[in-house]
Amino acid sequence: MTQMTMGKALNEGLRAAMQADDKVVVLGEDIGALGGVFRITEGLQDQFGPQRVVDTPLAESGIVGTAIGLAMRGYRPVCEIQFDGFVYPGFDQIVSQLAKMRARSGGRLAMPVVIRIPCGGGIGAVEHHSESNEAYFAHTAGLRVVSCATPEDAFHMIQQAVLSDDPVVFFEPKRRYWDKGDVADTPSLDLHSARVVRAGADVTLVAHGPSVKVAEQAASFAASDGVDVQVVDLRSVSPLDTTTLHACARSTGRVVVVHEASTFLGIGAEVAASVTEHCFRDLQAPVLRVGAYDLPYPPSKAEDDFLPGVDRVLDALERSLSY
Repeated sequence: MTQMTMGKALNEGLRAAMQADDKVVVLGEDIGALGGVFRITEGLQDQFGPQRVVDTPLAESGIVGTAIGLAMRGYRPVCEIQFDGFVYPGFDQIVSQLAKMRARSGGRLAMPVVIRIPCGGGIGAVEHHSESNEAYFAHTAGLRVVSCATPEDAFHMIQQAVLSDDPVVFFEPKRRYWDKGDVADTPSLDLHSARVVRAGADVTLVAHGPSVKVAEQAASFAASDGVDVQVVDLRSVSPLDTTTLHACARSTGRVVVVHEASTFLGIGAEVAASVTEHCFRDLQAPVLRVGAYDLPYPPSKAEDDFLPGVDRVLDALERSLSY
């Protein structure tokens, strides 16, 4: 076990992937000499050179388009999108080209491209810097969409994503970059398996990315009132690990889903639909969702009220138990 921050774990995971395969290249804005705005790629250009750690122009469409071309030539590119809200200029390349290229070629072309996106709020940033847009990509067939919540997952999942022959959109909760945790030498799960973070018998609380820590905190508070909450980290939002999700839902009969994205048509809606469809006879209450309000992301002074915190999660747990 080694203890490190999530940011350092991502850095070391990228380094390990680049050491293992010289076809792995990293590209993005300010990722070379600067090491990225969050310093996730710090030191990589010094070690691997500017041909493998490429500072690009400020053009997300060009970054993704270049990565597609590199993948067609046998490389495994890892793109950094500087902030979540900056991905939209590259959105057409991702959903119209990257997601469809394997199917378009009848499976003859692999698309081993990773799109790294720092996501979510909680850092006091200005507009376009705090979005949770995973549902856009999870809705697009041909893309794998994952989100790490711990340094250990960050270290192993980024390497597993690089090894995928399908494109992976890799969400990194930016407000967790500085959280520390133990990192084991070998992964305990594959890229698309959910993780039971905490066992519990009364309610299942499902989260991913930045909301996992909120869910754990809510479960600890609930325990002081005698409520035994099970916490599940989805880790992968497309595909969903429905085997684990349904088993956990059946074990408690109550499910609450929390995420930072707006509640309307968020990942929680798919979780609720899947659990209701497959576990209906085992449920003792409707599946409840806790998310951000259906509004554009507010100024930083209001983000604590906008994002789903522990109090709103506890309220949903209480409502679930009241049925």
